[in-house]
Amino acid sequence: MFVPGFLSMNTAPLSQLQVFLAVACLRSFSGAARELGVSTPAVSQAVRQLEELLRVTLLIRTTRSVSLTDAGRRLLEGAGPALGQALATLTEVSAQPGETVGRVRLTVPRVAVPFVITPVLPTFRERHPRVEVEVAIEDRFVDIVAEGYDAGVRLSESIERDMVQVRLTDAFRFVVVGSPAYLARHGTPQRPEELLRHECLCFRLPSSGALYAWEFERGRRTWRVPVRGGVVTNDNQLRVTLAEQGLGLTYAFEPMVAEQLRTGRLQQVLEAYAPTVPGFFLYFPSRAQRSPALRLFVDTAKELVRQRFSV
Repeated sequence: MFVPGFLSMNTAPLSQLQVFLAVACLRSFSGAARELGVSTPAVSQAVRQLEELLRVTLLIRTTRSVSLTDAGRRLLEGAGPALGQALATLTEVSAQPGETVGRVRLTVPRVAVPFVITPVLPTFRERHPRVEVEVAIEDRFVDIVAEGYDAGVRLSESIERDMVQVRLTDAFRFVVVGSPAYLARHGTPQRPEELLRHECLCFRLPSSGALYAWEFERGRRTWRVPVRGGVVTNDNQLRVTLAEQGLGLTYAFEPMVAEQLRTGRLQQVLEAYAPTVPGFFLYFPSRAQRSPALRLFVDTAKELVRQRFSV
């Protein structure tokens, strides 16, 4: 692969090697000059300089043809593929005017994916095709600096105070829901502590492994109810699906079950005790450390998530 003008003619020895390879492949000094966008005398000079540097003859030139010496053949076979690959890589990673090249590594909890990742990636990739996005789905809290991530998505209370936080969604509530069939069989709880008598679909805290105690609030009072049930899973969507099938009550953030509530497949209970959280935030170490690629992702996420996030 030869890139016209990519290396200046006075940059030795790489430019001289590129010129030699062009002549060796085309078997023509004038053809190599056209390929590289330089004059034929400049090509001859570059080949001569390379031969002087290596102290060997690489090409035999007559009035009618150009042939390779044994040393020239070995240099073509050994250096040609390597230089072609190097030039291809340089072209691949180089940016055109106004274009950003890079990668963004994100850590995102599973529950946030359909609300703050799925709406963003198609548009972001369309706008910035030279930026790679790597998304690690994990519910544990991640030290993004130690583990090499550019940014993360979490609820604001889970983010260290020394991180820059960018709001992605409005505040939302966590709600308890169950199917009409389950509530018909087991009754509707009126107070948080009544959940202790119900079958609840549970999940464990990734940090400690303890079962999560469902949280509630009303006025200034708060509750943490150590619910129990026959199913424990860390998959949010599975808990919602099992709740729809009547296996028990589940605790979910309201936008995730908005469609089921609208269609009546699930019903909300204990609405007066539903706690509100500030929402999902994108966070990263500091504004000074933001790469151009991350800055573009932040701007796109802010634009699109707020448009599509609704309860």
